[in-house]
Amino acid sequence: MANSFQDNYQKRRILNNYFSVVISITVVLFFVGILGLFLLNTKSLASHFKEQIVMTVYLKDSAKDIEITQMQKKIQLNSSTKRVQFKSKEEAAEDYARDIGEDFVEFLGFNPLLNSIDIYFNAAYVNALSLNQTKTEIEISDFVAEVVYDQPLVTLLEKNIERISFVLLISTALFVVIALLLINSSIRLSIYSKRFVIKTMQLVGATKSFIRRPFILSHLSLGIISSFLALTALNFLLWEVNKRFPEIEIMQQTSELMIVFGSILILGISVTGVSTFFATQRYLNLKTDAVY
Repeated sequence: MANSFQDNYQKRRILNNYFSVVISITVVLFFVGILGLFLLNTKSLASHFKEQIVMTVYLKDSAKDIEITQMQKKIQLNSSTKRVQFKSKEEAAEDYARDIGEDFVEFLGFNPLLNSIDIYFNAAYVNALSLNQTKTEIEISDFVAEVVYDQPLVTLLEKNIERISFVLLISTALFVVIALLLINSSIRLSIYSKRFVIKTMQLVGATKSFIRRPFILSHLSLGIISSFLALTALNFLLWEVNKRFPEIEIMQQTSELMIVFGSILILGISVTGVSTFFATQRYLNLKTDAVY
């Protein structure tokens, strides 16, 4: 009865030990995966924000329909253009009235707004030089009243995108190092709890490789389980992000996702295997008295 109770206690202890190792490795790999995705998708995210910048061409009331149509076609044919959208002065008045909560046209007795063309650019062309050149070319037309875009925002994006990418790269590298240390610590604690088993097997004549093998295999399996749990959690997060922000198209970044998922799997397996080898080797090399 006592032996049965002790066996059950030992089994629960081992399971709890394995469970804590799996959870700690899973959490670490999950956050490494998030940082890796951010790092690899920095360019895509930057492109997404750049392509939200709009240049608005305000047209004089004297502009003819044929002139407006020709200008739209000319702009659309430009390689820098992603999308062109015409907005009439009536539509602009409705949007403005909705924003301020008051029908200002009725109050003023006339509509002071102008017809306009909104231009959205491909990310590669969203820079001060290219946009200023486009603005100058459009302003030449006699029926154009004004061309405006958010110049401070463009300048801010140009300055900060590279800086953010560099900071993210350093942060990811540091977190990977911390992750390796945390995984190594978890495994060392797990092996520490079995130090007497290791030394007992060694005292009865078992070779070092024979003693190491089951520990390495068991922890490799824990690494595989942890990797798949981290990938499952990461996949759920990606699905949720894609659902809430479909315009980012994060699920379409196939190559980036494969790199991150593969790296997590390799990291989870290799680190647990190497850490287990050195952890068991440490106790194999200890003298019997030192174990106590």
